[in-house]
Amino acid sequence: MSYSFASFGLLAAEGTLGGFPAWQWWATGGVVVAVFAALLGVSYGSRTGVIARATTKEAVRQPLFLLMLVIGILLIVVNTFLPFFSLGEDIKMLKDCGLATILISGLLLAIWTSSTSIASEIEGKTAMTLLSKPITRRQFVVGKYVGILQGVMMLIVPLMIIFSAFIFYKVGYDARESGGEVPGMLQEGTFMPNAERAMSVLQVLPGFALIFLEIAVLTAVSVAISTRMPMVVNIVTSLAIFVIGHITPMLVQSGAIKIEIVDFMARLIATVLPNLDYFNMSAAVATGQFIPPSYLLAALAYSIVYGGAAILLSFILFEDRDLA
Repeated sequence: MSYSFASFGLLAAEGTLGGFPAWQWWATGGVVVAVFAALLGVSYGSRTGVIARATTKEAVRQPLFLLMLVIGILLIVVNTFLPFFSLGEDIKMLKDCGLATILISGLLLAIWTSSTSIASEIEGKTAMTLLSKPITRRQFVVGKYVGILQGVMMLIVPLMIIFSAFIFYKVGYDARESGGEVPGMLQEGTFMPNAERAMSVLQVLPGFALIFLEIAVLTAVSVAISTRMPMVVNIVTSLAIFVIGHITPMLVQSGAIKIEIVDFMARLIATVLPNLDYFNMSAAVATGQFIPPSYLLAALAYSIVYGGAAILLSFILFEDRDLA
């Protein structure tokens, strides 16, 4: 069923979105803005910001940034027009594939930048030059971490905008291909966005926040590893943690492991390593449901706690690292 733009405005006026009160979404949006403001405050309001801004420029200028941006856009375009043969569920498949594309693109940029910006600088003695200035080792680590996150944001934001636009287009495209009424297309041929298309886009917006939080956690882990390990070891270890962090919690929760010692090790790994399945919204996409605002706040709290612990570990590992 197609709804008009006026009906979408009426829905917003009722004070609910996705079955949740509007004030919860406003509160969650305020927290998100506060987090981004904190990153900008560190970058432009402290001595650590000098390193953060330099790291962001380094992340954006490297060829991998442009490569991930181009590949991400191409995959989004291909997935939009590629038939999934999913019996009318192409929109859900597009959302799932698009979110995975943005996640992998941002993750590869974050891990690569932390490896080249920290491990390579330590091995190349560049870090010793920076620390000879009035900058402490902790400011060095925090500046690198914030700078990497800002570089990831500059990659995710354009991909997010392009992906949202193609989701908006895909709803009408599928309706036209199936011979149904095209949402937002009036009889005189003019085009106007409506609730059906807008709702489809709004449903994936929390997914972008979860992607950024997952990358923030893995970036903190990668920064901690890079203070002691070379670039290749850091990349391999971080990617292994990414895979294990998604698989192990699922195996533990399902109870599929019957051997006691294996089950114990799996639970230990699931406890020590980050539970990345916490940031997965595939179930919400498959069922067409909105992620609750309270879940986003809980995911934010988890990422702050785990990411903070990883940064504290990097302080310890980097404190007595010989840079000479």
